[in-house]
Amino acid sequence: MSDAAEPSRRSPALALGAGRIEAVDAARGAALLAMAVYHFSWDLSFFQLIDTPVGTDPAWKWFARAIAGSFLFLVGVSLVLGHGERIRWRAFIRRVAMIAAAAAAVTVVTYFAFPGSYIFFGILHCIALSSVLALPFLRLPWPLVLTSAALVLAAPHLVDRDAFAAPTLAWLGLGSSVPITNDYVPVFPWFGMVLAGVAATQALVPAIRKLAWWRGREGLGRALVWAGRRSLVIYLVHQPILLGVLYPLALLFPPGPTAQAAPFLRQCERTCTSAGRSAPACARACACTADELKRRDLWTRSLRDELTAEERDAARALARGCFLAEP
Repeated sequence: MSDAAEPSRRSPALALGAGRIEAVDAARGAALLAMAVYHFSWDLSFFQLIDTPVGTDPAWKWFARAIAGSFLFLVGVSLVLGHGERIRWRAFIRRVAMIAAAAAAVTVVTYFAFPGSYIFFGILHCIALSSVLALPFLRLPWPLVLTSAALVLAAPHLVDRDAFAAPTLAWLGLGSSVPITNDYVPVFPWFGMVLAGVAATQALVPAIRKLAWWRGREGLGRALVWAGRRSLVIYLVHQPILLGVLYPLALLFPPGPTAQAAPFLRQCERTCTSAGRSAPACARACACTADELKRRDLWTRSLRDELTAEERDAARALARGCFLAEP
């Protein structure tokens, strides 16, 4: 946090109190708590312990976006508090290097764990790059920073998206399609949330000075402050812990019929509607296909991708019959 002793006319975000501002740590801790709730729910869905498709459900997707946005907003807040008077290069480089190394580790681990959807530019990648990109904005007037934030947030809707469709540019977030990955937080529009945090902190110095007096002395407040000060470590370890707890439970309690069928039905209906059919017709045809596969004792092995070539042909014939029966 800021270590400046006196306010300055050049920068609005100075002298916000000695030491860390615990309200900011608590806010970061609250974002971590929300993130843990989301990931716990996602893991339950992944192991088919619940029926809700957390990864694709609209409400859960907006919840995840709100969490990511809050983290990035707080990055902007912390940048101003820590470097509003002058950039403390040693601390800044050390922090960004730690985050970048953690981001690289996430990429490597998920590449081997989920090769079809590994994380190549997630929240940590975005935080590391955004921290560097935001430095010049710390010296600009807050209205200009806020305008820049709005432009970054709107950029995906303002540019020719086909011009950024190359896979090598996916990290920008300006392409016409969303890559398959378990965590995707591209520069556009998400860097805009960092700039919004910078602008808000620059503009609201009096309110932030008042926050500097708050202390999380006990209970939930103290726990949130403690977590907020260890956000990177908690981010890295919480998912392995959750997966380690839930995986044995998934082995002990196999998914029920509804949860087991849900991924197949979602993918089937998505493919069907993309071909131009109506959603109700697709839902009926896909349900019919699942029922026919179960009736022919092909269902379980089809989910495991264990069908022989002959059985695959039979499964396609069953699906074709179901779809032909629908207008």
